[in-house]
Amino acid sequence: MGHEFEVRKEIELAATPEEVWQAIATGPGIDSWFMGRSEVEPRRGGSTRLTVGGATEEATVTSWEPPGRFAYRTGQGQDGAFMAFEWLVEGRDRGSTVLRMVHEGFLEGDWESEYEAMKSGWDMYLHTLAAYLTHFPGRTGTPVSALRIGAAEPERAWAVLTGALGLTATATVGERASIAPEGFAPVEGVLDYADPFSCLGVRTGQGLYRFVHSGPRRGNAVFLAHHVYSFPGESGDAGELEGAWQGWLERLFPAETQGL
Repeated sequence: MGHEFEVRKEIELAATPEEVWQAIATGPGIDSWFMGRSEVEPRRGGSTRLTVGGATEEATVTSWEPPGRFAYRTGQGQDGAFMAFEWLVEGRDRGSTVLRMVHEGFLEGDWESEYEAMKSGWDMYLHTLAAYLTHFPGRTGTPVSALRIGAAEPERAWAVLTGALGLTATATVGERASIAPEGFAPVEGVLDYADPFSCLGVRTGQGLYRFVHSGPRRGNAVFLAHHVYSFPGESGDAGELEGAWQGWLERLFPAETQGL
């Protein structure tokens, strides 16, 4: 049975309202901190498109009031499912901005699990937005993703990922970490986000790297949601870097040990 839901989040950002608007209401801006690739038609009644894993979800812009309010809503499926988003941008003193977000809709199936995943996911992505605006202002990020379904149970996946990144088992924010996909020179960074058994975040001088576990109810998948602002070494090929991270993930969680 389906259920209506609502997620509300608020965050203060070290950026002007115009900078925040660029990050939340343009395709290149959204690509710099959120999942997949986005397109935005900048007008009320225009379209937004989010492409993740080859699937594209479209929505209609219901409010376009730069730089203060941006809202959009998907169509409603036969089962009643839909998603609607509203972003409110409010400038504060000394160039900071408060961003408020409302995500509402209707979920089918195991909606409670999906709802909890949404809440924690938004915490991670809004933290990534803040890090982007603080450490990489004015730059455009390239999203780099990889996925391993059925990788391992949360505790096992956490141990494997922390070990691969050179972190302690407790993975405390501020620890040094090493990013080293095969074929690219290792890059040193710092752990900037940690949600035990769920998400690790590493910030380097080149990008923001996110390592996420889906949870047992969603297939014990491990997926990578990175944002790169300059490419390591001499390569400038996003596809090559994405392939390197996919290989890295598959070596960490080989088929014969998945789910152990």
